[in-house]
Amino acid sequence: MLKKVLISDDYSSINQGVLAVLDQVGITKVKQVQYCDDAYLEIKSAIKKGEPYDLFITDLNFKTDHRKQKYSSGEELTAQLRKEYPDFPIIVYSVEDRLQKVRYLINSIKVNAFVCKGRDGLKDLSNAILAVDQKNMFLSAHVEQALNPRNHLEINDYDIELLSLLASGQSKEAISKQFKDHGISPSSLSSIEKKQAKLQLKFRANNAIHLIGIVKDLGLI
Repeated sequence: MLKKVLISDDYSSINQGVLAVLDQVGITKVKQVQYCDDAYLEIKSAIKKGEPYDLFITDLNFKTDHRKQKYSSGEELTAQLRKEYPDFPIIVYSVEDRLQKVRYLINSIKVNAFVCKGRDGLKDLSNAILAVDQKNMFLSAHVEQALNPRNHLEINDYDIELLSLLASGQSKEAISKQFKDHGISPSSLSSIEKKQAKLQLKFRANNAIHLIGIVKDLGLI
């Protein structure tokens, strides 16, 4: 049974809702932090003391401020925690709903549950906690299709960056220059044109505008 939980979220109002859910499922040993670095150190310290946390609930996005952080996002933090503690239960509770991101967190980082903040967020969080306690995985209905075996439209970080820049209205010439300036390869104009053509074929898009509409609808960017 889950008894001791750590929450990492920089909005106290969100934490209050999470606290209420934890109380409803009978978990009273709870600590809250607002920085990823604090969460990492708290988890390490608890393990060293022989009083480890049973569950970690974290947001993905944290506002930057004057304090310099080693781990600036929940994604970076969960990736590091998973390397050090492969079996440590982690629930992501976030407004993020891009299927590509959810798929990465579940398949690559191996988080135990992904819950979307929103109208049914707290209800889903309660169900996620119960599922993780039973060694099961949980996904909010809004992002369940991320793990649909028929959804084979995988794209990599390069594709996402290219599509995002195209979606922002940048020309292929401007994207080529930006890629060169940032050391992103391939960066030549011809390479970018070929990649766009391949993506249009992959997603059965008629043109760049159609392509952007499709990947946005799929939650990939």
